[in-house]
Amino acid sequence: MVKTSGKVTIKKYANRRLYDTESSSYITLDRLGAMIREGRDFEVIDAKSGEDITHQVLTQIIVEEESRGEGATMLPVNFLRQLIGLYGGQMQPAVPQYLDAAMDMFQKNHAAMRDAVAAPFGGANMFADLAKRNMAMFEESARAFVPGAAAKKAAGDDQPSEVETLRAELAALQAKVDKLGK
Repeated sequence: MVKTSGKVTIKKYANRRLYDTESSSYITLDRLGAMIREGRDFEVIDAKSGEDITHQVLTQIIVEEESRGEGATMLPVNFLRQLIGLYGGQMQPAVPQYLDAAMDMFQKNHAAMRDAVAAPFGGANMFADLAKRNMAMFEESARAFVPGAAAKKAAGDDQPSEVETLRAELAALQAKVDKLGK
């Protein structure tokens, strides 16, 4: 994404039309989606009340994208159910920061993978390191959502946790991948 400076103001009128104040023209939700992919920053303001309605419009763009039926949807049903289940719960305030951090990490990993693939001989270790970093990040994040997980870990529970079991399985698979790569 190439980011440009300057936030564009989009006005939404009662007739549901979107007006781009930068280009002085009406635009569509598809154009707003393209602006996002281009790295353009914008805000959507209700023309009558002056209220910032960017969140609602972005949500509408996601709904439109998901309903197109032009292939696989991006948001799995299980994820949507879990997300809906978090509304109104104790964890609701933490979810936006968690999702934001997870998307930032995903984008960084995507860039690292793109760079690794573009480099001559891609570096198999780069993918292993990436997998390890992802696993560590998700383990840390998961601990934040499990009450008493940190205390249990500190107490030195003798039983291996599910995460520890998965970590051991991942290490075994990594060893096999490393052996195949040689």
